[in-house]
Amino acid sequence: MSKKHLLFVDDDRFLLATLAKNLRNAGYEVETADNGQAALQLGAQNHYDLAIVDIHMPHMNGTELAKHLRQRNQIPTLFLSAYSDHHLIEHAVKEGGVGYIVKPVDAQQLIPAIETALARARELTALLENKKHLEQALSGGRYTSMAIGILMERRRITQEVAFETLRNNARKQRIKLEEFSREIVVASNHLNF
Repeated sequence: MSKKHLLFVDDDRFLLATLAKNLRNAGYEVETADNGQAALQLGAQNHYDLAIVDIHMPHMNGTELAKHLRQRNQIPTLFLSAYSDHHLIEHAVKEGGVGYIVKPVDAQQLIPAIETALARARELTALLENKKHLEQALSGGRYTSMAIGILMERRRITQEVAFETLRNNARKQRIKLEEFSREIVVASNHLNF
């Protein structure tokens, strides 16, 4: 398994240097920035698996930075904060946070949070990818839409389950989804006739 590449952003330079060193010793590749602007530049130049971002920083707060990193570079964020205020946590999650840890923190506390955030980010990425494929397929071909409707009616299943059933069966037969769907529509028409 390859090393995970982290972007660590905090305006507390001592904390930044100490934790970054400990995370490197734990096997992570870590780059640091002590402000939002520097973090945005690094985010544009490099690929990161996760950004670890302090929420309270001057000039650009952590939630604003996380929003930019997510929108521009698809980098998920684990937030650090000295505050555990419910509204702050809610806002962090709304801006794409995949984790939240309250300071003071050491590397031994941070590593499980990083691994959990990385796993959550992978799950979210997979869900978004599945959603994208489903939307493409559902808006795709005429026969696919008709076959989904036929399966929904006959099997009394949801649109998503019908689509997955079609897709899985098309893969098993190694034919395109639209072609497989066309065969179902034609067969259904013959049965109805």
